[in-house]
Amino acid sequence: MNTQLDIRRADDRFHTRAGWLDSHHCFSFSRHYDPANTHFGLLLVSNDDIVAPGTGFETHPHRDMEIVTWVLDGGLVHQDSEGHNGVIYPGLAQRMSAGAGILHSEKNDSWKLTGQAEHHDPVHFVQMWVFPDEQGIEPGYEQLDINEELNRGGWTTVASGMPKHRDHRAISIRQKHAALQAARMTANETLQIPTAPFVHVYVARGEAALEGAGLLTPGDAVRVTAAEGQRLTAGGSGAEVLLWEMDTSVQFG
Repeated sequence: MNTQLDIRRADDRFHTRAGWLDSHHCFSFSRHYDPANTHFGLLLVSNDDIVAPGTGFETHPHRDMEIVTWVLDGGLVHQDSEGHNGVIYPGLAQRMSAGAGILHSEKNDSWKLTGQAEHHDPVHFVQMWVFPDEQGIEPGYEQLDINEELNRGGWTTVASGMPKHRDHRAISIRQKHAALQAARMTANETLQIPTAPFVHVYVARGEAALEGAGLLTPGDAVRVTAAEGQRLTAGGSGAEVLLWEMDTSVQFG
């Protein structure tokens, strides 16, 4: 099967804007629905969110989903019904397994936990959902600071359920066919994307050129089917890239 590259530009994403939230959706989400754009591989949601200070997502439920949150700027407070709480910050790998059911909130009020007197900065993060291996599992949570690994360069495996990443992943997910990698690419650095049936490349900041797709700017994504190790080269100011490697796809109906 020949490689297929589906380029999705930032301005073509669904957009939700409320007083406190500016959110861009790579796939159908909430009131935005396109039957031709519900997922890619096992990736169901990839939302790029900016949340105003002192606001956020109030307590709400999730079920049967592996949810990975990656903060780009600021601090996001996570609290859930299983008793987990803390501030998610840049370079902290974090995963919540919704499983049989969980309640959680995510807010830009990190001053309450860090002891700062006040704050005025938004929090910027990407939240991604993948389907789990099985439904009804016990809810779970995991996090780990991986800034040291990211700063060494190259791809860092953030979260994975794939057996081949067992010794290199930062945190686990309950999906043996998917892995999330991240790279803080320096100026003009070149990396190869994995050889895999499905690869989702997302440029979170900076610029990078993907072989066969051309220049990608912040918010651009490429859905690569039958990827063959194409080269990804950062622009002159570097780039931060999130990449999902998947060896199967979910089927609906």
